[in-house]
Amino acid sequence: MSRTVGWILFAILALVGVVGVFLRFTSSRDLAAYGSYIPWGLWVATYIFFAGLSAGAFVVAVLGHVFGVERLRPVAPLALAIALACLGAALVTVWFDLGHMERVLNVFLRPHFSSMMAWMVWLYTAYAIATVLALYGLWRGLPSLTRIALMVGTPLVVFYPGAAGALFGTVVAQSLWHSPVFPILFLFGGVLSGIALVTFATVFFSRKDKDYTDRVWLLGRITLGLLLMYLLIEWAEYSIPMWYQVGHEFEALMGVLFGPYWFVFWIFHLSLGMIIPILLLALWPRNPLAVGIAGLLASSMFLSVRLNLVIPSQVQPQLEGLVNAYRDRRLSYTYLPTLFEWSVVAFSVALAIAIAYGVVWFLNREKKLEVTQ
Repeated sequence: MSRTVGWILFAILALVGVVGVFLRFTSSRDLAAYGSYIPWGLWVATYIFFAGLSAGAFVVAVLGHVFGVERLRPVAPLALAIALACLGAALVTVWFDLGHMERVLNVFLRPHFSSMMAWMVWLYTAYAIATVLALYGLWRGLPSLTRIALMVGTPLVVFYPGAAGALFGTVVAQSLWHSPVFPILFLFGGVLSGIALVTFATVFFSRKDKDYTDRVWLLGRITLGLLLMYLLIEWAEYSIPMWYQVGHEFEALMGVLFGPYWFVFWIFHLSLGMIIPILLLALWPRNPLAVGIAGLLASSMFLSVRLNLVIPSQVQPQLEGLVNAYRDRRLSYTYLPTLFEWSVVAFSVALAIAIAYGVVWFLNREKKLEVTQ
């Protein structure tokens, strides 16, 4: 029954996503709620979200095969499948956000070595190769290749989320972004959300062997520790700019907390994404169902964190009165994702599910590894 429901939900996501992709190719970005003042929105936030999930999932495989955490070795194939799937979804999503999608190859054909975006693409490419090689090593039974690929990929996992944060942090015109803490936030948040996603997948989709309960408990403990540490970092991120209650950063953060979309922070991020998972993990650490639900909430609700990173700084005018200086539908400081934008995100989610399922199905078909039940 649960499998049937899952396939139905996947089919709905895929159908909605195909419609969104069709509209993206036929109408460019005209149906998106972007404007001259707000060039980045839901798709950029989703791209960062998926990229972070990929990094965190990769870390689980590294812990098992590089750092020798034996209880995590059996979930390495599942973790790497998730890492590859989320990376593919991230790159496709940000590709859809490009005004000229056909120019994506210019990063390789006509590179600018001073471009932070170019470095990000190169890091993604190297990371994707390392992930594929690690999976190939698991499939072929080559533990040395898997370990080497994971060791090579480890610094890439550190660098590419940090590079994404640095891309935002180097935008000097946006004071909320222009901070050295952004690379740390991107890296730490990605590891947290990715490990939480692997925790959810381990509970509901991994093989229940004799170490299953201990494995779930360990992943739950790691997720709980990361959640508490992220709360501390976020407290510093919010409290310090708001201390004197002046400036663009203060206004942007007040918009996050008490603006028209206050519920994104208080309900989706803080309540569903942080407080409830922390309570579940703290009160029922050996209950697989509680740990799995906590992992799902912590990982999926992290999209709200990415939205609150990308959008609030853009909806604050850089010059007082600028919003009234010129009148045009694309000269607006308001942004709400359209159904068209959400439909493209649905395609990215369906793509990630399809890639992860395909990798796991292939490993099981080859009878090299029993990844799922």
